[in-house]
Amino acid sequence: MSFVFHAGEYPEAPGCYLMKNAAGRIIYVGKSKNLRSRLRSYFQQRKHRKKIVQLVQEIAAIEVVLVNNEPESLLLENNLIKIHKPYYNRALKRDNSGYAYLQLTAEPVPRLDVFYRNRKSTPDHLDKPQRYPLHRKKQQKPTADPSAGSIARELPHLPKVMKQAADPLAVSLNQQRFGPYPSSRFRNAVLEFVTDHFRLRTCRTLPKRACLLYHIGKCSGVCEGWISEEAYRDTASQAAELLVNNGETLIAAMYSKMGDYAERLEFEKAENMLRHIRILERLPVKQIVDREVIVNQDVLYFGEGQVLIAKVQEGMLRDFYMQELTAADQETGAACDSFLISHYRAERPDELIVNRVVDPRKVRASLRAAGSKPLLITQPKRGLKYDLLKLCKDNYEYRMRRDQYHS
Repeated sequence: MSFVFHAGEYPEAPGCYLMKNAAGRIIYVGKSKNLRSRLRSYFQQRKHRKKIVQLVQEIAAIEVVLVNNEPESLLLENNLIKIHKPYYNRALKRDNSGYAYLQLTAEPVPRLDVFYRNRKSTPDHLDKPQRYPLHRKKQQKPTADPSAGSIARELPHLPKVMKQAADPLAVSLNQQRFGPYPSSRFRNAVLEFVTDHFRLRTCRTLPKRACLLYHIGKCSGVCEGWISEEAYRDTASQAAELLVNNGETLIAAMYSKMGDYAERLEFEKAENMLRHIRILERLPVKQIVDREVIVNQDVLYFGEGQVLIAKVQEGMLRDFYMQELTAADQETGAACDSFLISHYRAERPDELIVNRVVDPRKVRASLRAAGSKPLLITQPKRGLKYDLLKLCKDNYEYRMRRDQYHS
């Protein structure tokens, strides 16, 4: 039976869509600032490329994940493509495609470099046929790195902001890595600007003598001792703090550089700098679908008889799936607590972010494994975790409305 598209089933909101074939396998991941309009175009336009015609013929179901804005949909689409590797998303399957970060390397004399996150860690069930709602999947236990706690001690040369990021309990690694940058051209412009502004080295292997870049004022010459390694590291730390802010401070520095170009009558460079400033000014202040953290989180929104679970692995939003609350759960009077204890008894993430829990102490005690750290259970009222929970709520309410549409 061919798929029948009903426009009213889909919201006029930003998000990603996952197209699946009859076997339940994801064959295409897309994004849009208006999901209804974008999906309608697949089924109502008469002229399509051969590839699109073939894709539409294979569609058996379309899953939707809502986000807050268009930039979030771009980042989520990139992550989902890396995870699922759909057949029709050929362009973005490579691990070094899409959106990258900038980071200071952990070398005695650090340099700024491009970094691509590893998005290969995929739960076993994602390689198997699926159908809506997505089935419960096994959460891989986070593997503790015995050396992680001593990173900052063993690498005293790290800038201060990077030492903080080396703490295995740190919530965010944005002090070590900066981004992600939706535009590779803009990312490279920031890389060039910061490297030039702070005269950081660009060589992969530190030479014994200063090269041409030092003589034309683009490098500090740390290789030949024209600046001490300690002074160089202080400069690198300043560059890191500038990128951590990634907003007004960076924009102000770029405006200053643009003024320098204009005073030297280098108008082409000044215009190029202004163009990149405009791009930065349009970027959203905050996005929550791709963050640099080292913990795995499950975000659970409990409704009436069902719970929507969002899987967030090391800051990357990976999946939403609905789970029914059993009659046994609901008979206890604390359905959310009962569900948490039964659902996470075998394996659990580092943190549960929930909208309801009656006795968190009892839940933590029930899920405490010998030799492990206590499970963190959070009921946020504000901040980024609250935003994640609200996104989970939005997707829960959408799926409930969709179910009513079909009933």
